[in-house]
Amino acid sequence: MIDEISMKIRADELIRMALAEDVTGEDVSTNSVLKGPVRGEAELICKQDGVVAGLPVFARVFAILGGVEVEFCAEDGDRVHKGQRLARVRGDMRAILTGERTALNFLQRMSGIATYTANMVRLLEGSGLRLADTRKTTPNMRIFEKYAVRMGGGGNHRFNLSDAVLLKDNHIGAAGGMKAAVLAAKAHAPFTMKIEAEAETLDEVREAVEAGADIVMLDNMSDEDMKAAVALVAGRALVEISGNVTAENAARLKGIGADIVSCGALTHSAPILDVSLKNLHPVEEGAERG
Repeated sequence: MIDEISMKIRADELIRMALAEDVTGEDVSTNSVLKGPVRGEAELICKQDGVVAGLPVFARVFAILGGVEVEFCAEDGDRVHKGQRLARVRGDMRAILTGERTALNFLQRMSGIATYTANMVRLLEGSGLRLADTRKTTPNMRIFEKYAVRMGGGGNHRFNLSDAVLLKDNHIGAAGGMKAAVLAAKAHAPFTMKIEAEAETLDEVREAVEAGADIVMLDNMSDEDMKAAVALVAGRALVEISGNVTAENAARLKGIGADIVSCGALTHSAPILDVSLKNLHPVEEGAERG
C-alpha cells in the first residue's frame, strides 16, 4: 500500500532526477532576468474540476531548491474546481522559476490520475467491486502514480515483482500448465504470500482453484464467461477482472459478481489535470498578502 509516508521515503531521489533532467548547467532564462535573489510570490491555480494529488511533491521540489515556502489551501484527495487557488508560493523567485515546470509536471500528472480514478470509483459504486491499479506505470514514477490512485479512492495492486505471486500466461506456459504453475508457486513462495493466477478460459479457472490459487484473474473474458467463472469459483478464491477496462466500459462489470477490477488505464491513460502557477511578482519583505 502506498501512502504519503512511503512516498516521501522514496521521493527525494526521484525529484532530484527530474530537476537534473531540466537543469544540466544553469537556468539560462531565469539567470538572464534575475542576477540575484529577489523575494516574490505566485499563486497555484486549478484550471479544471478534478481531484488533486501530489501537493507534498509539489512543495518538496521547492524545498530541495531552497528558499521557497508553499502555503496550501487544499489537501490531497480534495475535489477542486476551475479557478480555485490551491496554494500560495513565496520566496526566491529564481527557485520558483527554476522549479515551476518540474513541480507542475508531478502535480498535474498525479492529479490527473486521481481524477480518473475517482471517476472510475463512482462508475463502480454500489457493485462491491474494489478498483485497483496495475504495474503499467511510467518508469520511475510508480510511487507517485500509485499514491495518486489512492488519493482518487482506488486501491493498489502489487507494487513490484517482489510483493506477490502473479502467474501470467507466460509463467503458466513456462511451468507446463496452470496446475504445475500454481503448485510450484505454493512450494516456493512464503506461506504469508497469496498466489494469484491469470485465467483466459473456464478450464483454466477450474484448474487454478483446484490447485489452490488464492486469487483468480479473469483476463479479457466475455461477460458471460466471467459470470460463469464466478459461479465456478464459488467463493473458494477471490475473483479479479482484468483486461482493457476503462472509464468507458467499466459500468458493465457491476453485475458480474467479482471482487476486484484491476485497471491499467488509471496510470497509463489518465490525462493531466490542468494546474498553473500564475501571477509571479516581486514583494517586499513582510509585505506578502494574507
